[in-house]
Amino acid sequence: MSPYLLGIDSGNTSTKAVVFDEEGYERGVGSVNNEQINPHPRWVEQDMEKAWENCRTAVRRAILAAKIDGKDISAVGMSGHGDGVYLVDEHGDPVWNGIHSMDSRAHKLLARWNESGVGDKALDFNGQRPFAALPPSLLAWFKENQPEVLDRTRWVLYVKDWLRFKLTGKFATDPSEASSGFTDVRTQNYSDDAFDIYDLEEIKGKLPPIAGCTDVVGGVTEAAARLTGLKAGTLVVCGAHDVDCASVGVGCVEVGDLTMIAGTWSINEVVNDEPTFNEGAACRNFVKPGLWLNMSASPTSATNLEWFVQRMCPLEAKYSKDMGVSPFAFVNEEVKGVMNDDSRVFYHPFLYSSPHGDDATGGFFGLRGWHTRGHLLRALFEGVAFNHKTHVDILRGAFDVKRVRLTGGGSTSRTWSQIFADTLGETVEVTGTGETGALGAALCAGVGTGVYDSLEDATGSVVRAFRTHDPDPKNSEKLAEAYETYMSLVESLEPVWHRTG
Repeated sequence: MSPYLLGIDSGNTSTKAVVFDEEGYERGVGSVNNEQINPHPRWVEQDMEKAWENCRTAVRRAILAAKIDGKDISAVGMSGHGDGVYLVDEHGDPVWNGIHSMDSRAHKLLARWNESGVGDKALDFNGQRPFAALPPSLLAWFKENQPEVLDRTRWVLYVKDWLRFKLTGKFATDPSEASSGFTDVRTQNYSDDAFDIYDLEEIKGKLPPIAGCTDVVGGVTEAAARLTGLKAGTLVVCGAHDVDCASVGVGCVEVGDLTMIAGTWSINEVVNDEPTFNEGAACRNFVKPGLWLNMSASPTSATNLEWFVQRMCPLEAKYSKDMGVSPFAFVNEEVKGVMNDDSRVFYHPFLYSSPHGDDATGGFFGLRGWHTRGHLLRALFEGVAFNHKTHVDILRGAFDVKRVRLTGGGSTSRTWSQIFADTLGETVEVTGTGETGALGAALCAGVGTGVYDSLEDATGSVVRAFRTHDPDPKNSEKLAEAYETYMSLVESLEPVWHRTG
């Protein structure tokens, strides 16, 4: 029997566990929605013990859906939302709620850092300017506002590291996660210079050891086996940041490969073979040593559709839930119904932040009395694609992009995928695997345990192109004009955004 691999992917909105066979086909999926805690404006947290409960529930559901025994799984790979922080004491117990990458409590501190030159130093050292949810920003916020939390903290973890600890009892992180603040972008390893830049000497010694993304870091404990249905001793590899795992999951592992992830965040990333410093982009370690993932991103993508449907379409959402169908099923039909209408509405997808600063807010523009909900949804589709274009243009200006692949919730819509292709003026490929982050984690597990010889062997064996969207010249021309208007609205609103939210 071919070995089964389990990929666990804990994102901002849900935790998924997926059983894959050796050929990369999904055999069983388990998913649990993660519950946000918002005790104050800009705070986005989750209960860490609840996150572990969601993980083990997702694993049990995946094994059940795959109709296999837990002992049939040969290895486990881990993936999770990057950034944020998950703090534990010397016993491995949480000292605070887990903080998501959507959190922006540190925005005022960040503004001071940018004024004082910390941002410039960080860009040169770490390959990126700090943002509100970057671990150094959050840890500096704790130092100023809750110093006792840092006093109690023994390990600064990321969500996948927390869940892997609960599975194995071992503390570790990987190169992709480690590069979000405290590594030298040139050496790809921790450096003491980071603590001086951020004035965080108290964090020295609290960062977990770095293991390779495909390295085995432990086995499933007896206690975790009882809770998950996995066999005790099942090998667990270190894994990677979900954006890296998604890149692996769509087969973008070579220099010039560009991945767009239309999920909670607008993630746009290209692989390169040397560290590159760009305003508006982060240069981080990739899963393969000696390669870097250059990323331009903001929390501004398909989460906008989730917000619109949940808040503006409660009857449709309830009906869909009662009928057991997707709450987004009606969206494509309404968008397609107005695609040939030249009367366009514009949308800024800045519900949580933006590439234009934390003061930016979302909004619809150009509304008229004859516009329908379909026009608003089309504007949302286009606005999200326009925001991706803002990021992709930064990357295309610095790198030789050879191909573009789209994944995430937005990629499931053919209509939306075509809008991406028309907006970018690029051929956009969508692969056949729905859960690319979990697949990337599982492939790391397969490489680490000898199922595949290398990541190239793994992706070459399992990643299959599903469909291709070529840009329509006529639509591309119209969307290019619309993008200019979209950006003009951004420029006009920048002076007043601080008064709007």
